[in-house]
Amino acid sequence: MSTPLPSPASGPTSPEAGPAGGAAVRIGALVPLSRPGWIEAGQHLLAGLELAVHDVNDTGGIAGRPLDLVVRDTAADPERAAAAVEELAHLGVAALAGEYHSVVARAAAARADAVGLPFLCSSAVLDALTEQPTPWVARLCPAQSHGWRIYADFLLGAGHRHIAVAAQASVYWAAGARILRDRLAPHGGTVTELDMSVLSPTALCDRLAGTPATALLVLTGQPEPAVSIVRAVRRDPRLAETLIGAPAGQPEFAAWARLLGGDGAAIPFLRYLPERLTPLGARADAALRERLSEAPSFVAFEGYDTITVLADVLRSHGTDRARTAEAWPSVAVEGTRGPIRFSRTPGVGVWQWAWPPVQVVDRDPAEPGRLRVLRTG
Repeated sequence: MSTPLPSPASGPTSPEAGPAGGAAVRIGALVPLSRPGWIEAGQHLLAGLELAVHDVNDTGGIAGRPLDLVVRDTAADPERAAAAVEELAHLGVAALAGEYHSVVARAAAARADAVGLPFLCSSAVLDALTEQPTPWVARLCPAQSHGWRIYADFLLGAGHRHIAVAAQASVYWAAGARILRDRLAPHGGTVTELDMSVLSPTALCDRLAGTPATALLVLTGQPEPAVSIVRAVRRDPRLAETLIGAPAGQPEFAAWARLLGGDGAAIPFLRYLPERLTPLGARADAALRERLSEAPSFVAFEGYDTITVLADVLRSHGTDRARTAEAWPSVAVEGTRGPIRFSRTPGVGVWQWAWPPVQVVDRDPAEPGRLRVLRTG
């Protein structure tokens, strides 16, 4: 269930009594549900979180106490997310879950570390999620360097050595471009950066036509300017042989196909799903399709797995925040996409599932609603 709670100015409230007679165990959820956040990703993340809460409560909750999700919209705003962490800590949540945008999750992780609130990050891949190693934060999605190296290897395997990136200013996009450059350079590859803060889609095409790049990667927000860039490149005869890629996963969501139709096909992107879901994943898939009225993205499964892990920890270690944080290295949970365990990973300051399954996929030009797996890693 989800319970509306007062603003920080109203102060904390008494825990709500659940149907089993015990006080509800609250988990705070950070989700982008308004612009400029990626709303569709936020909706899928929230659907996964809420479904898992429903399933936990259907199987006895947390030692007979119901689980309650307290949702806050981050709107892709780091300051708003940090304030939400403070509010949720004040309201007495046992742990924090969610977030999709990397820069926002980084702000949330810093605040969670500062206030001593366990945070299981669902979907934000930036390697440096925290400035220093912290015992309070764990992460389900792979670090950006892991997934984007697999993507770079896909490009190399497909014969693309010279890459251009249409990028917006962001720590996340800059980190991605650096990972690609480092992976391609030993093979004689190059990465040409095209700054979308000064280029229109038409000007981008003019610049791209003058480079040796055989692939253009769209490192920008969705739907705009990503959709406009794809349309412009598809309509430019000079770029007819240029591969368009979107490693951040913009084509994963149904809105991409609705907006672009056939133009949105054959654009490889990263997705964090296995070839086959676990039995739990298959059940969650059916329920998520009903909730969303469309195929669930990998982000929905990340949300479901987040609550599955937190529920297991809260059942086995209780609701004390310090004990929850101490439990990360002992987690052994069967999730929707495989067995989940956390470890310390070089270059990553949080407890990390190393690694979730990674695929490079695209939409089939003959049937844009169907996804094709191009590489696994």
